[in-house]
Amino acid sequence: MINFERAVLDNGLRVLIHQDKTTPLTVLNVMYDVGSRDEYPERTGFAHLFEHLMFGGSENVAKYDEPLERVGGENNAFTNSDVTNYYCSLPHQNLETAFWIESDRMNQLAFNPKSLEVQRNVVSEEFRQVYLNQPYGDAWLLLRPLAYITHPYRWPTIGKEIKHVQEASMEDVKTFYRKYYNPNNAVVVVAGNINPGEVMQLAEKWFGSIQNQNEAIVRKLPKEPVQTRQREKTVQRDVPANALYLAFHMCDRHSPDYYTTDLISDILSNGNSSRLYQKLVKEQQLFSNIDAYITGEMDEGLFIVTGKISVDTDPEKAKAAVFRQLKEISETPVDPTELQKVKNKVEAALEYAEMDVLSRAVNLAFFEVLGDAGQINKQAEQYRKVTKEQIQKVASELFRPANCSILNYQAKIQNS
Repeated sequence: MINFERAVLDNGLRVLIHQDKTTPLTVLNVMYDVGSRDEYPERTGFAHLFEHLMFGGSENVAKYDEPLERVGGENNAFTNSDVTNYYCSLPHQNLETAFWIESDRMNQLAFNPKSLEVQRNVVSEEFRQVYLNQPYGDAWLLLRPLAYITHPYRWPTIGKEIKHVQEASMEDVKTFYRKYYNPNNAVVVVAGNINPGEVMQLAEKWFGSIQNQNEAIVRKLPKEPVQTRQREKTVQRDVPANALYLAFHMCDRHSPDYYTTDLISDILSNGNSSRLYQKLVKEQQLFSNIDAYITGEMDEGLFIVTGKISVDTDPEKAKAAVFRQLKEISETPVDPTELQKVKNKVEAALEYAEMDVLSRAVNLAFFEVLGDAGQINKQAEQYRKVTKEQIQKVASELFRPANCSILNYQAKIQNS
């Protein structure tokens, strides 16, 4: 059980406080309700670019890292399709330093032309290194627009094209900042060895006077239509082995079927005793490795199956074997022992995550953005409630051939 207190400042900023006296550290986590789904199709990669820009200095803090490092702190950030998250971890007696620097860049970021140019180059280089110059790196650049035709999940967080970030103007980034980096679009979580009363005083002192530059965000994202036919794309690349990527549309993060879908992915591929590993890697040796997982996004996401096909194996034979396994879990009830085993693994993973105060802070913020931080304490119960009948029902809906987008990623060296 993760206990916390919740308050909302007059400017709409949500503040969550989680006390843990067993740790010498304190975490201040700021999550903004903005991700790559909030970008325009002709201006993608901005949420990720902005994650970098937020470290370029603010009105009263020329270099973000320096005051934090002086008091023994560290920081980092991440961006995904739905949210952008920043955190500081530092000794609890120095917590006010984190409040100062985080509030300052929420209040007034320093829009420096040199910083923009530097960060544009950093993100562009990341795009090249991770997505263009790395084996299989462009798979998500290919798979997302194959699976999505309408929803902005059709491009990855890095962006659709490298030129979108390269061409980002100062006015573009200022507009993005004014729209999304506001108290009414953020959640602050303070977790660790702290006094809740003192934390609220600090929250009011440092964040309470910040004015919103924009009204509360009301999203009107285009809904992805139901996929009615199988889609398939084949590419050839200079990679060591053929690979297969399957993407099935799944429910959104709020759906009661979310936990069932997550357990299906674990039955198929969580560990060496999972079905796909046992059947397709160990027994039939069709794949050198194979994985199944969910993207876990707030809107309707994807159930992914991906694997590297063994040398000298016919890719069509390997693909057919995967579909047989998906058909089996759709048509044959899962054994209760097998289901309980994956439930136990999930519950153990949840408990392990709760051991780390930073993970607790990030997860509290995420569930608050989802709508209710209290749901963090109901996850294990949701997994426990899943029945074998639900597994079969959801799998049969999920793994319909018409619901699948297939990326055949072929190695030139094997097909020349």
